[in-house]
Amino acid sequence: MSVQNFYVELDLTGLVIHNKSENMFKKVLITGLFASIALTIQAQESMTLENILTTIEKNNPGLKMYESEARAFNEAAKGAYSWMPPEGGAGLFMTPYNTKEIKADKMMMKEGMGYFMVSAQQMFPSRKKQDAEAAWMRSMSTVETEKRKVALNDLLYVAKKSYYEWLVLLKRQTVLDEGTRILDFMIKSAEIRYKNGLGKISAYYKAKAALANIDNMKLMLENELRQKRIMLNSLMYRNVQQEFSIDTLFTWKDFPVSILDSAYLKSRRSDIMALQRNMEVNNLQRNAELAKLKPEFGVRYDHMIGLSTQPSQFTIMAMVKLPLAKWSSKMNKAKAESLVWQNESLKSQQQMILNEATGMAGSARAELETKKKQMRLYETQIVPALQKNFQTMQLGYEQNTEELFELFDAWEALNMTQLEYLEQLKTALLMQAELEKILEIK
Repeated sequence: MSVQNFYVELDLTGLVIHNKSENMFKKVLITGLFASIALTIQAQESMTLENILTTIEKNNPGLKMYESEARAFNEAAKGAYSWMPPEGGAGLFMTPYNTKEIKADKMMMKEGMGYFMVSAQQMFPSRKKQDAEAAWMRSMSTVETEKRKVALNDLLYVAKKSYYEWLVLLKRQTVLDEGTRILDFMIKSAEIRYKNGLGKISAYYKAKAALANIDNMKLMLENELRQKRIMLNSLMYRNVQQEFSIDTLFTWKDFPVSILDSAYLKSRRSDIMALQRNMEVNNLQRNAELAKLKPEFGVRYDHMIGLSTQPSQFTIMAMVKLPLAKWSSKMNKAKAESLVWQNESLKSQQQMILNEATGMAGSARAELETKKKQMRLYETQIVPALQKNFQTMQLGYEQNTEELFELFDAWEALNMTQLEYLEQLKTALLMQAELEKILEIK
């Protein structure tokens, strides 16, 4: 197929192709262009923090594990209402070893001896015991539900941490790009002035070194960006190499002093609630153990068929199990007592976690408020003052009233301060994420 002249026009109405070759080429080109556009749009997928957190909660396999465990306990609880299997038997009953005595002997005036017996036995479970065991087994699913919340809170914290670090890296990238532009201007300007005998070369090499250092920082930054993307894709249970971008907007959240109240923390922390559910499970298990001490009743039926002239006979008996006896109740009573002390241990663990969380929340809140004040100083005073200083030096340099090394020093001070501000921003955002983890705020 020969292809001569063609060109593509993009206007507001759509895609127009002018081609002097065959019509088939037009179709292939249009298909290829639209496919390329579709792939570009897909590659530029942008996700907000809320999108990422929702995807993690929906897709992460670690959370589904707890859901399956909870379902397993609920299904197992259905078996608490089963009965003991019936027991049966068949065999000879009261049959003499001397087989001659089995048959009747009219001459000797003897009746035959022995029976063939069929027996069946069934014990009836205690309804209170079944109810106690079912309640205990169902309650174990509530522990798994709380554990899922604990795992989710940890995953969301890792996601927020990666997201905020990615966000700050993008802002850092902007500062480095601006630094590259400014240093390029300095280097080219210095070369021109030096050739024309209008300037000194003293700060020229410092600018060249600073530019190379920025290039090195950009390489490290790109590697960190890839790591954050891989981490978030992994948390969302997606292909780790899948490309996407993030929304660089973020919001500061208010944390009132009331969050430091122990009752407030106790009501929000899933790990504390999981311990509470564990205590409830232990109480229900204790009830189930004590219910095993209640008597159980049953019935036994025996049918005997005479082997000779003996008439058929039967036996029907009521059965009862008495686990209240001292020698048969030790294990159940010991288990019930151990569960009481397990709950005492869990209460102490609750208090330990609550005390630790209260201290961490107070410390994190104080540090976050301090960081916010520091950033306001950077935003309203420090960075604007250094920007004006640099602009003044740049204007003076362009008017040949300032030297290159003075302009370089002004830029270096501004650049370092901007990077310090971004470090403060990252610390504050990570502190906010940690506070949200402590308070279990999504």
